[in-house]
Amino acid sequence: MYAGYGAALDSGVGMTLQQSAATGAPSPKLACRNVWKIFGPHPKRLMARHGNAPSLADLSADNHVGAVRGVTLEVFQGEIFVIMGLSGSGKSTLVRCMSRLVDPTIGEIILDDMDLSQVSEKALIALRRHKMGMVFQHFGLLPHRNVIDNVAFPLEVQGIGRKKREQRAREVLELVSLTDRAFNMPHALSGGEQQRVGIARSLAVEPEIWFLDEPFSALDPLIRNEMQEEFLRLQRLLHKTIVFITHDFDEAIRLADRIAIMKDGELIQVGTPETLVTRPADDYVVEFTSKVPKAKVISARTIMECAAPQSASCRPGEAENVIHCEQTVESLAPCLLASDQGCVVVDDDGNVIGRLHRESVLDVLFDGETP
Repeated sequence: MYAGYGAALDSGVGMTLQQSAATGAPSPKLACRNVWKIFGPHPKRLMARHGNAPSLADLSADNHVGAVRGVTLEVFQGEIFVIMGLSGSGKSTLVRCMSRLVDPTIGEIILDDMDLSQVSEKALIALRRHKMGMVFQHFGLLPHRNVIDNVAFPLEVQGIGRKKREQRAREVLELVSLTDRAFNMPHALSGGEQQRVGIARSLAVEPEIWFLDEPFSALDPLIRNEMQEEFLRLQRLLHKTIVFITHDFDEAIRLADRIAIMKDGELIQVGTPETLVTRPADDYVVEFTSKVPKAKVISARTIMECAAPQSASCRPGEAENVIHCEQTVESLAPCLLASDQGCVVVDDDGNVIGRLHRESVLDVLFDGETP
């Protein structure tokens, strides 16, 4: 159906560190290498007995649970990497392994080329205090402290003086638009405001990598939508490396640069939202993404008619619209459908790389049943 689809999108699984170096791609900020987390009486003994690769049947027969099974992935500098899966899929355990709040049974967690399994407890605490920010579903605010003191608390733990930590707290409160609430107590805030305080608190230490575990799931839909907007605004300003857990695919495709889908502790597929919808790795991913409106994720690049840059068929006419290759069908459809002409598609440098016809857009909007 989408014949133009191919090399423009990733292959569906993350590159290894060696492949990344060989291709000249940026080095990952964070990487997991064959990470397992087994719960049970003797997890390491079980792993050794099965060659460090027990099946689900092996785990069940020995009364162990494979919360995370053989996960290898990479998270790159400045990207929003979303981890998805049903309850019990292992996504939260994986994130806790990434920050070493939970120790993996086997495997490596690499942060900036440093294996976290090899660092001391003291060094790990320092890493969490200075390099990592964490936001969870439950806000966890200190009820006896006002907003500014809640936000400044991680800096107080670091031993930073009151004047300096309050100045930093005011800066991040301004980022999340809560300056006027600085001296309110948590109970006087709405749910969305409390979550903003939690986000501000995690940003106070200026983390290099930010872990968010379903941070908006306890909010009602309207506030949740506002918080997603706020989150994207902050990312445009701060360019953080973010690992974000959600079970909501609409939220994932709105926020993610790439998405990882997990099932029974395994990583099933990693890719852009468009990859997962148009090239699912298996039936589980097909089912998982079945209700995602394709127009929200399919880009002009995928459905355009390709042509050489100098081809006459790809030169824009006077009445034609010019669209960017990464625009989604949802964003470009109103403009294209209102015009009698097609559109020419350009890349980041403004080079014409194809032409988009109305029929192709209708095909996506009506899922192959063009009216």
